[in-house]
Amino acid sequence: MGRVAARWAVQAEGLEKRFGATTALAGVDLAVARGSVLGLLGPNGAGKTTLVRILATLLAPDGGRAWVCGHDVTTGSVAVRRLIALAGQSATVDEDLTGRENLVFLGRLSGLNRSAARARASELLAAFGLADSAARQVRTYSGGMRRRIDLAASLITPAEVYFLDEPTTGLDPLSRAHVHRIVRALATRGATVLLTTQYLDEADQLADRIAVIDHGAVIAQGTPGQLKTSTGGGTFRVRVADPAERPRASNMLTELLRVPVHASADPAELTIRMPVAQPGRDGSELAAAAVTSLTGAGVVVSEFALGQPSLDEVFLTLTGGESRAEAST
Repeated sequence: MGRVAARWAVQAEGLEKRFGATTALAGVDLAVARGSVLGLLGPNGAGKTTLVRILATLLAPDGGRAWVCGHDVTTGSVAVRRLIALAGQSATVDEDLTGRENLVFLGRLSGLNRSAARARASELLAAFGLADSAARQVRTYSGGMRRRIDLAASLITPAEVYFLDEPTTGLDPLSRAHVHRIVRALATRGATVLLTTQYLDEADQLADRIAVIDHGAVIAQGTPGQLKTSTGGGTFRVRVADPAERPRASNMLTELLRVPVHASADPAELTIRMPVAQPGRDGSELAAAAVTSLTGAGVVVSEFALGQPSLDEVFLTLTGGESRAEAST
């Protein structure tokens, strides 16, 4: 594992996990480079939380192996725990203590002396926008504030690898922005972050690479850009000069491109999810040919644009748009 430890912060090979008759992980292979942010996406019930819990040594796998910073998560769990921080989906702070008291207390439990614990608490309270509320009992915090103090508690001692399991679920936009800044700061200082999220725009903004997990297996990996270009030719929007010509343009585009054509709220606009590029013709060439055909038939096109599919479209294409309960995973 020497060479693996030098390159990978997290690595999994054929990880399996079953809960009775339910297969939560069905042979997960994963590699996360040191100092990077990996976004882990998947429908509810796909196995994301199960995978995080195994990597954080909270669950034992039924098959396969995994390493964190070169240490086996099963045989070297003690070493792994010294190197990681985990922010789960449930709160771990004491509601009767103030925000500051919670962080200082946890810092002391983690081995920091009193001065260092206080300094770290002040740093995190400021970073999460909680400095003005530090002297209030946590029970008086709003939902977003409680989530932020819980995240701050998980970061009380510096770690090499951070497992953030849906850290922004339920947060308001301002609180999400605070968490995003923290994730970027962790990556900037060289830490590795494995981030599970249900917000695809979040993964698009923060992750260096994305892994999509479904039915307990990784079905796609790559940079956000690579995933977007792997699932088709993008989104093609056409606006005709005369709204009365839209139905004829729609019929022509459906016949030319052999894909559904959608009428936009704008009475003159049509939206098309482009087909996968044909050999020798990329999406831009297909779009140009379609516009040429419309113009040749007397349909005046006032504007058109071809863009990459959104990460949401990629996700739905890869997973089939399924949504399953993740109660047991």
